[in-house]
Amino acid sequence: MTTQTQLPIPDYFDAARVGEVWRVPYQARSLQAKVWAQQQQIQPAAEDKVKICLLAIDVQNTFCIPDFELFVGGQSGMGAVHDNVRLCEFIYRNLGLITEIVPTMDTHTAVQIFHAEFWVDQAGENPPPMTNIHCQDVQQGRWQVNPAIAYSLADGSYDKLKTYGLHYVKQLDEYGKYPLTIWPYHSMLGGIGHALVSAVEEACFFHNLARNSQTRFEVKGSNPFTENYSVLSPEVLQDEAGSAIAQKNSSLIEKLLTFDRLIIAGQAKSHCVAWTIDDLLKEIQAQDSSLAQKVYLLEDCTSPVVVPGVVDFTEQADAAYVRYAEAGMHLVRSTEAIADWPAP
Repeated sequence: MTTQTQLPIPDYFDAARVGEVWRVPYQARSLQAKVWAQQQQIQPAAEDKVKICLLAIDVQNTFCIPDFELFVGGQSGMGAVHDNVRLCEFIYRNLGLITEIVPTMDTHTAVQIFHAEFWVDQAGENPPPMTNIHCQDVQQGRWQVNPAIAYSLADGSYDKLKTYGLHYVKQLDEYGKYPLTIWPYHSMLGGIGHALVSAVEEACFFHNLARNSQTRFEVKGSNPFTENYSVLSPEVLQDEAGSAIAQKNSSLIEKLLTFDRLIIAGQAKSHCVAWTIDDLLKEIQAQDSSLAQKVYLLEDCTSPVVVPGVVDFTEQADAAYVRYAEAGMHLVRSTEAIADWPAP
């Protein structure tokens, strides 16, 4: 492993603005990135002897900016903001070591199975945000698929859509997954909530040009018929007849496992981050369990979903990370030098 020292953080980075939305000055940063690479003697990523990937999960405004739809405050109330300050600083300090950055982009439209418009009660009212819908709720008629959406999603076949709705919640219950949660409308395609946090986008753009390494954006979550917490696989893959409605992201799985080290950060620790790591671990254990040793989880760059007085997923998130460590993955902090991390 290279022993390259950590780099200074560029003067333009302002930690106080990480929790805000603003326009990245691309042209200025592109010129600065070239100069920075020369000043710091940063080699192109293609010359890296040790290939390191940073997988940044759903570091988007909708999850990371206060007052946006699903801000991940964690127990501190400002979790995602503080996480992203550390994440940006980690990228800049380790610019010469990170070979490639892969940001995932949770991507939604209005009518999807986890949004309110998909479901109605007997009075025709949509469920409020954070409602959990179980199989028995649908079987007993407490919640049913909204007939009005059949036109857009099922070629007018309400019976087909209703059958699928019951199948979906039954699958979640039977496989021990989180129950179907009605999330507030969030990360809407074309909206400002969908965008990467400005400071993180800026760091990725700067890395891209300083290292001649194209940022690899991975879009997930646009399928109206399934949740997609994990970037590697949706929650449900087949309909009630066994026909495929979605598929796992095999190309990304293969790509991630080609790196010598894979670093994972992002939001939320209890949901999209945990589910992604779960799917990755399943693939690793199916191939070679020793591959888990090249996965590094940035503990201080992720927070769990906490809605004060409603729900707190901290315990579940922490338990998942213990399980990952027991499987061979490394729990590390962004403030530590990569050279000081445990060897793969």
